Amino acid sequence: MSARGELTEWVGRMGSPDAVLLQPSGWQFGALDPERTRRAAVLILVGVRQGVIHRSAGEAARDDLDILFVMRAASLANHPGQVAFPGGAIDPGDVDEGAAALREAREETGLDPKGVEILGTLPEVGLPISNFLVTPVLAWWAEESPVHAVDAAESELVFRCPVSTLLDPSRRRTAVVRRDGFVSRTPAFLTSDAVIWGFTALMLDAMFDGLGWTRAWDRSREMPAPL
Repeated sequence: MSARGELTEWVGRMGSPDAVLLQPSGWQFGALDPERTRRAAVLILVGVRQGVIHRSAGEAARDDLDILFVMRAASLANHPGQVAFPGGAIDPGDVDEGAAALREAREETGLDPKGVEILGTLPEVGLPISNFLVTPVLAWWAEESPVHAVDAAESELVFRCPVSTLLDPSRRRTAVVRRDGFVSRTPAFLTSDAVIWGFTALMLDAMFDGLGWTRAWDRSREMPAPL
C-alpha cells in the first residue's frame, strides 16, 4: 500500500467514536477552563518531498514524504517560538474544521488551498495552556504551491521536513519542562530547521505510532525543552 493509502486508512479508523489521539495525562499543565475554551483546527499537510521524482501519489512511500510546519513568532503570547502545524481558531464563517485549517494555512504560509485534499479529521485534543480544543486535519498536498512566512508577527519560519528525518531514531529525544513542581515530558524531533517538541511533537508521535511507521528510539534520552 502507498503511504497515501496508509494515511487515508488510518484517519478513517480514527473516525471511530471511541478513538483517542492523545491521552491528557502526563504532559498537560493544568486543565481546560470550560467558560473560556475556544475551538481551533490545525493542518497536518503531507506531500511528496521536494526532489523526489517519478513518484505519483499511488507510488510514494513514507520516505518520499515531507510535512509542512511553521515556527511561531517569539513575540506571540501563546507558544512563542515553537514549531507548530499551520492553524488557528475556528471562525464563525468557517464551514467546518477543514475549512478553518485551510484558511489559517493560507494566511500563514501562502499555500493554495485548491491543491490540498482533506483526508479526514482526527479526534479533538484539549490544550489547556492556551485553552483551545484542537481538531487536527490530515491532508494530502496533491498540487504543491510555494510557501513562505506571510506575516513575521505571526510566523518566523515556514519549512517542510522530510518524514525520514522525523522517523530517524538518532534525531529523537524526550523534551522535559519543569514548572511549579510539575514535570512535563513530550517527544522531541531534532530537525535541521528547529526542534519540534510539545503539542506538535505529541501529535506527530501519535500519528507515526498509529501508522506503524515509528522506528524504535531511546525515550530515556532527555533534553530541556527549548523554551
